Amino acid sequence: MKQHIVRIGLGIAVLLIFLANSAELFNIRFISQLDAIIYDARMRLTMSKKLDERIVILDIDEKSLGKLGRWPWNRDKMAKLMNKLMGDGKDDYGVAMIGFDVVFAEPDTSSGIGTLEALAKAELQSVPEFQAKLQQLRPTLDFDDQFAKSMAGKPVVLGYYLSSEENAEKSGALPASVFPKDHFKNRTIDWFKWNGYGGNLPQFQKAALSAGLFNPIVDLDGVVRRVPMLSEFNGVYYEALSLAMFRAMLGSVNIEPGYPPDRFLSKSYSGMEWLELKSGNRNFKIPVDKTVSALVPYRGAGGPTANSFRYISLGDVWEGKVPKEALRGKVAIWGTTAPGLLDLRSTPVGEAYPGVEIHANLLSGMMSQAFKEKPAYIIGAEVVLLVVGGVALVLLMPFLSPIRATFVALIAMSLIVLLNYVVYTQADIVIPLAASLMMTATLFTLNMAYGYFIESRSKRQFTELFGQYVPPELVDEMAKDPEKYSMQPAEAELTILFSDVRGFTTISESLSAADLALYINDFLTTMSAIISKHRGTLDKYIGDCIMAFWGAPVPDPEHARQAIVSALEMQIACVELREKFIAKGWPNLKIGIGLNSGKVRVGDMGSKVRKAYTAMGDAVNLASRLEGRTKEYGVGIMVGENTERAVKDVLYRELDRIRVKGKNEPVAVYEPLCLEAEASKQLKDEIKLWRDTLKAYRQQQWDQVEMGLLNLQRMNPDCYLYELYAKRVVHNRNNPPGPNWDGVTTFDEK
Repeated sequence: MKQHIVRIGLGIAVLLIFLANSAELFNIRFISQLDAIIYDARMRLTMSKKLDERIVILDIDEKSLGKLGRWPWNRDKMAKLMNKLMGDGKDDYGVAMIGFDVVFAEPDTSSGIGTLEALAKAELQSVPEFQAKLQQLRPTLDFDDQFAKSMAGKPVVLGYYLSSEENAEKSGALPASVFPKDHFKNRTIDWFKWNGYGGNLPQFQKAALSAGLFNPIVDLDGVVRRVPMLSEFNGVYYEALSLAMFRAMLGSVNIEPGYPPDRFLSKSYSGMEWLELKSGNRNFKIPVDKTVSALVPYRGAGGPTANSFRYISLGDVWEGKVPKEALRGKVAIWGTTAPGLLDLRSTPVGEAYPGVEIHANLLSGMMSQAFKEKPAYIIGAEVVLLVVGGVALVLLMPFLSPIRATFVALIAMSLIVLLNYVVYTQADIVIPLAASLMMTATLFTLNMAYGYFIESRSKRQFTELFGQYVPPELVDEMAKDPEKYSMQPAEAELTILFSDVRGFTTISESLSAADLALYINDFLTTMSAIISKHRGTLDKYIGDCIMAFWGAPVPDPEHARQAIVSALEMQIACVELREKFIAKGWPNLKIGIGLNSGKVRVGDMGSKVRKAYTAMGDAVNLASRLEGRTKEYGVGIMVGENTERAVKDVLYRELDRIRVKGKNEPVAVYEPLCLEAEASKQLKDEIKLWRDTLKAYRQQQWDQVEMGLLNLQRMNPDCYLYELYAKRVVHNRNNPPGPNWDGVTTFDEK
C-alpha cells in the first residue's frame, strides 16, 4: 500500500474532480461535450424512425415561395390558405388544428389601404363619393382583418418568441400567461432570463385560440436538444408552442406542476420534475429538467424525406393539389424548410434540421407520452455511481499488472455502458455517461503512465481550449509556455477583419439547398485557410460573413500587415473561386473586406448559454462598418487609417474621409492595392495623380479635379471610384458646400 500511495492519492484527486464536476460545483466542458455526443448517439440509435400520421407540417418550401412569392406573404393570401385548410364549408381540407412556427409582427400594407385612409383624412376628406367608396372597399383591402377573421373561432395557436439580448425590444402582443406572478416563488427553478419579446399583432392574438413560445435552447455546442415548456418573463409564466397546441387539443385544460414527494428526496429540494395535464380519465405528463425544459423526442433525421412527419407544400395547398384525406382531421404546424428563411437548426439527429419539426416532435411526444427525462435528482444518482465505481478502481488498479488493469478497465466501462443503456431504454431516464467513462479511462491511464500524463496534460488541455480558434502552429507555440496565455477578457491592440459575400440573398434564392451548402462551404473553407495561413484567429461565421482578427491570443507586432496580406490573398482566391463557380453554372462571387486596427477587449465572452473567444470594441465596429462601405466605393478592400499607418510597404489608394454611424470623428479610409515592391510604374503614376486630384477636390478646385479624373479614367477605365468622384464634382458645382466644408462624407446607415 505504501509504495502505491502516490497513485492512490492521485486517483482520489481524480475522483474528487469528477465528483465535483458531476455535483456541478464547476464544469469540465469536455465532459459536457462528450455527454452531449453520447446523448446524440443514443438518440440516433433508439429513435422510432416511423411516420406519425397524426401531425402534418405545412411547409413554406422553395416550391411555395415560387408559387406565392417571397415570405411573408400578403395576408389576403394567408386568409385564403386558412380558409382552404379549415374553412366553414365542405370544400375545405378539414384540418383539426393549426399551430404557427412563425410570427406575424408587422401590419400588411401591400393593399394600399393605408394610403387611401390617409387621403380620406386629408385631401379627400370632403369628397363624399371617395369616403363612400372607401367604406365599400375597406373589407377587401384590409388584408390583416381578413386574416384575423380566417382564424377567429378556430383552433389556431400562434407562435412568438422571447429574446435574451440585453437591449431586446418588446413588440407585438403577448397572450395571457398560464401562471400568475410569483406562482413559483418558493421553488428552486433555474428559469432562463429573457429581456424582450416579439409577439403577433394584437388583432391576430385576439382572434387566435392561444399562442406559444417557439424558443429552443441551444446548448454550448450549438445543438438543440431541449425546449423550455414554461418560461418566466416579467414575473409571469408563458408556455411553449407545442404545449399550447397540446392543451388546446385537450380542451384548454390547466397545467399542474409536478413535484416529487418529500419521502423520496430531501425536504430542501423544491424543484419541478414534470408538468401534468388532466383530460377526462387520462393524465398526461411531460417530464422537465431544472430549467423546466423537455428533451425533444426526435423521431428521425428530419426534413420532408425523413418520413417522420408528412410535409405538405403550401404551394400545393394553394393550388388544391393535396388530397383531402392527407389533411382531414390532422394537427398541422405551419413552418418552413426553405434555407433562405433561416429556420434550420443543428440537432442530435441532423445538422440542418427544420425548426418546425422540433415542435412537431414535442407535440408527438406529448400525444404518445414518449419522453426521455433528466430530472434534477439525477445529479445525486450520478455522484453515487461515481463514488462506488471510483473508490473500487482507485484502490484496485495500483495493485494490478498492465494486462489485468486493462481487462478490469474494459469490463468496468462495458458494465457502465450496459447499465446506462438499460436505464435509458427501459426507464426512459437519461443518466450522464461521460463522467463515468472518462473517470475510468483517466484512472487507467494514470496508473499505466501517470508521469507522462502529468507532463502532457497541460498541453492537451491548452490545445482543446484554443485549437478551435487559432492555427495549429500558434497552438503549438502557445503550449510551450501556457501560463502566458489566457482566455480571460483583456485589452489588446488588434487588427480586425470582416468579409461578406455581396448579394448573398439573391445567391441563396437562385441555388438549391444542396448547391448553396457547397457554395458557402467552398467559400468559407478557402477564406479560412488563408486567414489561418497568416496567423489569424477565426472569430466566427455569421452566415456568409467571416470575422477574424490578428494579434491575439498570441501577440504579433505585424498584426496589421498580416491582416492586409490576408485580405489581398482573399481577393485573389475570390477570383479563382468565381471562375470555378461560374463553370458550374453558379452565381458570380464577389466579396467586400473591411479592416481596422485599434484597442479592443478580447477573450472568452458571451452568456451563460454560450460563450466564444471573441473581440469587442469600437475598432471592431468600425471594421464592420468599413466592410459595409466597400460596395459604396466599388472596392474589394477598405482599411482604416490606423491600419494604413501601421503598414508602410503596401501601396494604398486613399478613398475618402468618412464619418460612420455612431462616430463623431471622421476617419480616413484606404484601399490597399498590392505590396509596394510589386507595384508597376503605371500603377504608381496613377496613384500619384489620384492623390493630387483628391487634394484639389478637398480644396474645391473643381476644374483641376475634373481634369485629373478624366486622365485617371483613361488610365483605369474600370475604376468605379473615379466615376463616383466625377458625380460628386457635378453635385458640388450645383450645390457649393461652402468655405467651411471639411471634405468628409457622412453615412447615417450602418
